[in-house]
Amino acid sequence: MKILIARFNHETNTFSPVPTPLAAFAPTFGPQAYAANKGMRTAMAAFIDAVEAIGATPVTPVSATANPSGPVHAAAYEEVTRRILDAVPGCDAILLDLHGAMVAENAPDGEGALLERVRAAAPGVPIGVALDLHGNLTERMVRNADVMVGFKTYPHIDMYETGEHAGRLLLEMLHGQARYKVVWKQLPLMSHTLRSTTLGGAMQSAVNAARDLERAGMPAVTVFSGFALADIAAPCMSVVATVRQQEATAGQRAVDALADGIWQQREAYRYDSEALADSLARAKAMAEGQDKPILLLDHGDNCMSGGTCDTMDVLQEALAQGLTGIAVGPVCDPQAVAELVAAGVGAEIEVALGNKVPLEHIGRQARPLMLRGTVRAVSDGWYTVTGPIYRGQRFHMGRSVQLDIGTAQIVVTEQTQEPWDLAVFTCVGIDPTQARYVLLKSRMYCRPVFVPLSGGLVECDSAGVTTADFGRFPYANIQRPVFPFDPL
Repeated sequence: MKILIARFNHETNTFSPVPTPLAAFAPTFGPQAYAANKGMRTAMAAFIDAVEAIGATPVTPVSATANPSGPVHAAAYEEVTRRILDAVPGCDAILLDLHGAMVAENAPDGEGALLERVRAAAPGVPIGVALDLHGNLTERMVRNADVMVGFKTYPHIDMYETGEHAGRLLLEMLHGQARYKVVWKQLPLMSHTLRSTTLGGAMQSAVNAARDLERAGMPAVTVFSGFALADIAAPCMSVVATVRQQEATAGQRAVDALADGIWQQREAYRYDSEALADSLARAKAMAEGQDKPILLLDHGDNCMSGGTCDTMDVLQEALAQGLTGIAVGPVCDPQAVAELVAAGVGAEIEVALGNKVPLEHIGRQARPLMLRGTVRAVSDGWYTVTGPIYRGQRFHMGRSVQLDIGTAQIVVTEQTQEPWDLAVFTCVGIDPTQARYVLLKSRMYCRPVFVPLSGGLVECDSAGVTTADFGRFPYANIQRPVFPFDPL
């Protein structure tokens, strides 16, 4: 028995200027794709384990995942899709580790188009899919899968468990133990990403309700928050369930009821940002008498939602308000890195930092921030994650430099990087636990590691392409009416 297992992940911010060619996915093929996932915390790793546990052969044509960015280049989309389709013949089942919010240049519904092509190439072959909580679900996706399960945590710490869940249900189908069907309900509700955390609030309640339905006997229920920074027809919330075919009607009623409950709480999925100056003033007050650092989360420029990691709004305002002892990073500026490396460790240098990537889709181009400081350290930018997300995996920020401007120590990198771990600082000699403030270009993924070490947290909304202010984005393709744009 052979089972096709592949990974193709991308969350597309259609307003992001960051390109998404094939190289952005760092794809691995065949045995290398297997090795890249085996033993890791991905859904694909769980698929491999489940398949091997029954003595079947995993066929792993490709593993490709890229940080959120602009639309996937057509050539990249077609290459990865071709690799998957070429592996279909002779396989008894198919398990796909996808995201759910991919927009390609040639496929606005990236996963839907992929699944439709896989279904056409494998009629009658069971197809199971693991998805991100931020998936923008479509009828095309639902129609072409037999099993569909999404993450139940944000920050995402259940990627492996989600794959394990989807794999178990699909293998039940393969062994003739059950026949499954996917049912769903979409809401005209664009949620803010900061309101999709499962650490509390309305989203936590909705996910708990989905878990209750599973405990009551439904095979799988997922609340998808959607990813609203995509100019597509419906970047909206939805509820999806994998149900037994003979229980499809009852399953649909349960899904509808859960979706109706979410709709009644729709105001709780809206996030209203405070003015940046007010955020920094609040942080300054919080730091008084505090012996732990205050986290400043620049969620308006977060690479895990498509940000450039080079907007300087938060640092600029912090310096203007007289904040000191700030550990900052990572700031992505390859040009500045080259200048700092050339100057050498110990050199004092004036550098134009950040604000170099034009944010054309939101009509913004700011000037770089001129800073004078000392080059304290240069690193190759490699580190190993010790926290709960991607634990054990190696990440690379490109060449990385510590620039010390006195009031702040800044990590400047050649590549964008989510601060998964303290090592984004320690690899260039900064101990963030000793800072008065830690300014992170992050929204949620930093929290499992940094929040326990902090004395407080302030969310700072800079005017980048991941801002919580939907009014900054020139949406043209969204189906109206939709909340919060329209009074529904």
